[in-house]
Amino acid sequence: MRKLMIDINLSCKSNKHSNNTFNSFFKMIDIKTFRKIALSFPEATEQAHFEKASFRIGKKIFATFDIKNNLACIKLSKIDQDLFSLFDKSVIYPVPNLWGKNGWTYINLTKVRKDMFIEALTTAYCEVAPKKLSSLVKLKGDEEAI
Repeated sequence: MRKLMIDINLSCKSNKHSNNTFNSFFKMIDIKTFRKIALSFPEATEQAHFEKASFRIGKKIFATFDIKNNLACIKLSKIDQDLFSLFDKSVIYPVPNLWGKNGWTYINLTKVRKDMFIEALTTAYCEVAPKKLSSLVKLKGDEEAI
């Protein structure tokens, strides 16, 4: 069982560089960054899905990117969805319909921290990927879960 750790500490060091650190930490996730992270997972591929880019393992989608609305949609377990949504419901929240009740979760890419986005996308990949592939990917805190 994977141990999910979400760090919601938003503090920055108070020095002359703190504003730059804050701005780079909260820089919007663009399609180039999204694609680089999503395609770094074993056997992940990209395909068009209606007007969105989808990222898949075989035929199963683990994430989509909606460029027009700056939203990601990822597949999480209900428990992981609840945990990530605790952070801030304007940043990570269930899709507001039956899809959301099945774990599909929106991420506002203009507001999410990069480290949290990576953690959520990794969790989505591990939710959808076969065990032999998901076991090759480590989530933050995996080493403490052993």
